[in-house]
Amino acid sequence: MSEPLEARGLQATALQARVVATFGRHMTVRDAHGRLLRARPFGRSLTVVCGDEVRCRADPHHDELHVVEVLPRRTALYRANLRGRSEPVVANLDSLLVVLAPLPAPDLFVVDRYLAAATSAHIEATLVVNKEELGIDAALAAELAAYAAAGYASVRCSAQTGAGTAGLLEALPRGSVAALVGQSGVGKSSLVARLLPGEQVAIGALVREEEGRHTTTASRLFDLPGERALIDSPGVRDFAPAIDSLDERSLGFVEVERLAPGCRFLDCRHLREPGCAVRAAAEAGTFLPRRYESYRRLRRLREELSAARGPERRR
Repeated sequence: MSEPLEARGLQATALQARVVATFGRHMTVRDAHGRLLRARPFGRSLTVVCGDEVRCRADPHHDELHVVEVLPRRTALYRANLRGRSEPVVANLDSLLVVLAPLPAPDLFVVDRYLAAATSAHIEATLVVNKEELGIDAALAAELAAYAAAGYASVRCSAQTGAGTAGLLEALPRGSVAALVGQSGVGKSSLVARLLPGEQVAIGALVREEEGRHTTTASRLFDLPGERALIDSPGVRDFAPAIDSLDERSLGFVEVERLAPGCRFLDCRHLREPGCAVRAAAEAGTFLPRRYESYRRLRRLREELSAARGPERRR
């Protein structure tokens, strides 16, 4: 059981802390002295995510901290909800590690949307191919080659055997913060366990469970060697980038950004317009057709989410 806040000298003290775990409306924060404290947002309008720097005040009636302010975020990964509104996922990142694996079969359209969101947020993105022991078939190898040609780095590893995990750690600059994202079942938490054996259970115990929910839905920040930090986020079935953050012309696709200056029209949407350099590259195969189809799908999704917001919220 946690020591009462009053015994820690926090009964009337405002403090700054970092959010190191979130689970529903509950979270764990770490203050400047390294103390891990339970907290929750003060009011329903405050949205707090793992990685946030926050200001807290003690609530003596419930023996917990209230997060009263979220400090300005350096960066953040945002998603769109079903009403088209933006929601933060994780904050203050330097790198986004998009994890995929031979099994479950990778949904590369979800991978593309994470990459587009990272590019739009000016967060460096790296592909992490886990479960390498299962083998990489020709189709996936061709996709990885296309990502490499676009400029995305990748790391191949195996959480089961440990192969390549040292390279994953080395890919993170000293002092940086990275987040693991991707489909359910690709092995994100297993990678954390390989990098830091036993640490996940210790952090998970700090997050208060809510009835009917499982702790794998929590996001947690782990300290790694070299003053690095790694956030493990829940697996997803789908991901929609926040529409406000996407570049209108490229939607965060780096190939589209490079090709767009060759289009006949400055406002080309790269769908049916004549003289479109992007569509011509996809037809010629110099822009991977599947990636182009992914761009087209995200363009349609953006329009659908914009419509869902209603006219008063559209830009």
